[in-house]
Amino acid sequence: MWIPLLAVLTAGLVSLQKCPRGPAGPLLGVARLVAAVVVPGLCQRPDNRCALSNAGTCTSCLAVGPECGWCTQEDFMIGTKELKARCDTVVHLINRGCRGDFIESPKVSVMVSRNEANIQVTPGEVSIQLRPGSEASFMLKVRPLEKYPVDLYYLVDVSASMHKNIEKLNSVGYDLSQKMKNISLDLHLGFGSYVDKTVSPYISIHPGRIHNQCSDYDLDCMPPHGYIHVLSLTDKIAEFRSVINKQKISGNIDTPEGGFDAMLQAAVCQSHIGWRKEAKRLLLMMTDQTSHLALDSKLAGIVIPNDGNCHLKDNVYVKATSMEHPSLGQLSEKLIDNNINVIFAVQGSQFHWYKDLLPLLPGTVARQIESQAANLGDLVVDAYKKLLSEVKIQVDNIDKDINVKVTALCPDGSRKTGLEGCKDVKSTAEILFNISITLKECGTGDRRTYVMVKPLGFNESTRVNINKRCACQCEEGIKSKRICVNEMSQDAQMSNCKGSVCGSSDEVSSEQCKMQKDHLICNGQGDCVAGKCICHKTKLGIIYGKYCEKDDFSCPHYLGNLCAGNGECEAGKCKCFAGWEGDRCQCSSSLQKHCINGNGQICSGRGTCLCGRCRCTEPSSLGRLCEFCPNCRTACSDKWNCAPCHSNSSQMTLDQCKSSCAYRVHYVEQTSECISDDPSHFRIFSIIFIVTFLIGLLIVLIIRQIILQWNNNKIKSSADYRISAKKKDNTFLPTVCTKTVTYRRDKPEDININTSKFQGNETFRCNS
Repeated sequence: MWIPLLAVLTAGLVSLQKCPRGPAGPLLGVARLVAAVVVPGLCQRPDNRCALSNAGTCTSCLAVGPECGWCTQEDFMIGTKELKARCDTVVHLINRGCRGDFIESPKVSVMVSRNEANIQVTPGEVSIQLRPGSEASFMLKVRPLEKYPVDLYYLVDVSASMHKNIEKLNSVGYDLSQKMKNISLDLHLGFGSYVDKTVSPYISIHPGRIHNQCSDYDLDCMPPHGYIHVLSLTDKIAEFRSVINKQKISGNIDTPEGGFDAMLQAAVCQSHIGWRKEAKRLLLMMTDQTSHLALDSKLAGIVIPNDGNCHLKDNVYVKATSMEHPSLGQLSEKLIDNNINVIFAVQGSQFHWYKDLLPLLPGTVARQIESQAANLGDLVVDAYKKLLSEVKIQVDNIDKDINVKVTALCPDGSRKTGLEGCKDVKSTAEILFNISITLKECGTGDRRTYVMVKPLGFNESTRVNINKRCACQCEEGIKSKRICVNEMSQDAQMSNCKGSVCGSSDEVSSEQCKMQKDHLICNGQGDCVAGKCICHKTKLGIIYGKYCEKDDFSCPHYLGNLCAGNGECEAGKCKCFAGWEGDRCQCSSSLQKHCINGNGQICSGRGTCLCGRCRCTEPSSLGRLCEFCPNCRTACSDKWNCAPCHSNSSQMTLDQCKSSCAYRVHYVEQTSECISDDPSHFRIFSIIFIVTFLIGLLIVLIIRQIILQWNNNKIKSSADYRISAKKKDNTFLPTVCTKTVTYRRDKPEDININTSKFQGNETFRCNS
């Protein structure tokens, strides 16, 4: 009798060791002991999130954390009173009786494959297996080689202000090759020229200047151009000098040039330029002015975004007049993808403009050219050494579910986190980078993806293949059945295992991928997998949302932001957040107060308010608040309908007043102020109108008769006046003759008129 009791107490004490410890009295200690004896394993550590998650499926258990496991054993915990929680830590599952070969808990692994092709950056390829919440790390080694081959491409602004610098290039080729011997034994030089887009307002389109922008200065200039590739990379210095001797200057009108447009073409047109895969690639851009940026070309009516591709035909950039300038982000991406370092060689005050751009263009340096490019050779050598002394890491193709952390272990013993890298690194020094990759969650992306880790300016990189272990195997074992879904959970009623994958049936899954029954699966922009939409990838932008109903490119922009940053793009229309309105979500809802009239109505009840302005929906209404409407019902008739709200009406009438007349009730004080819509009142109004009209007509006739009588009297008085005028004295002499005589003499003679010859009864006559 005592032996079984001692065995039970011993099991209870063992289980009690797993319970959290803390201050407690004797009574609580006995309670713990009894609980541990009655229900072994009931006490769990408070930080055991696996057991506390109550995960109903194996897949959901793996998503809880990297320490969680799922027991697929069919007879797990049968015959015990303990809850059959299949999701727990691996140690707890084994202690609770689950066999190790029945536990689903994918391991995190890192496998480094040696790539013999990589010399400066190792390893060349890494394969990592991750599960949600897990992290894996590996070391990346960067060791720059001494006297590595160098490709140097001159991209020169050939506008008229640069003619002295272009002449200096003739002697730079040989001098530079001599100075670079201590750095590289294999130097190739190339050359290209640029000016600007050949459309107004960048160049003069006057017929006399369109082919020679310098005609006003009696200079022979070559026609303006966006970009011309003149000489491919070559080790023949004499050929480089010959090309420079033949180079002519050109011209344009505005101050900024099309340098970034030409830079992108020089970067992506690798076969035309002749970039070597094994060489260090340098792009030297010489200019004395700033460069146009994206959207500048809208001044010329060019609105097609730059596609980032090569468009050289017969070594001439043919899309200069049809595509926009590239953005800084686009230019930076293309330079990194093609392993190109840029040296800005700038003359004059615009040097600081390019210097401010360096943080936005990784792998670039800026140097100032002295008068007539006297320091150009030393400038290139100094800039190249500067680039070699900085080793930075760029990480590309990062999935939103993946987090990459970079820690640089510099030769001087310092540790730099992020993408800052190491500076002042001596040649042939070895730099180590600790690359840590974490899988935050599985999401809806591909289960297999990759990340590219690339040191800036190096033509070698490391590919990190990532395998996301987000689902369980759920395979049927040879001896016993494996359980992938807890039969006691709610998830088990909604899911089932088909083959080796646990998920919903095909019919249920497809319905779960529709917003509405009549909609397409995933809105036609994704694939339905296990009841979830996996959105398609497109170059236009990102498609997202539970049903792939949202994106970041098909809706209108406002001030450069999609839906003004106050909404989401859904089915091509902006769906505004709370407090915003408008077709672009550009207006605050608070502006609606500007649409309310004196009666508390929005747009006088005849329109809608949008961005603080009324849009009248009534065809005959007009006014800022749609307040004028000759054919609409009068305000008095509107109020009359709400007049019963002021009388002792039934409860039903009062309820209607609250909904339909709430904004009018407090404006109608007396019902006698308004005229009812009753027909009898209309007849009274019509009679009053007719009587008033007749009285007005009678008054008009009386006034007309008075005016006619007054005119008759006036005519009689004028007739009497004419009769009296005939009785005037005949001696009256008119003062003006009907005919005027003009005398034209240099010295007119004196004219004396003897009036004594005229008789008193004679009248003066004008001679014809």
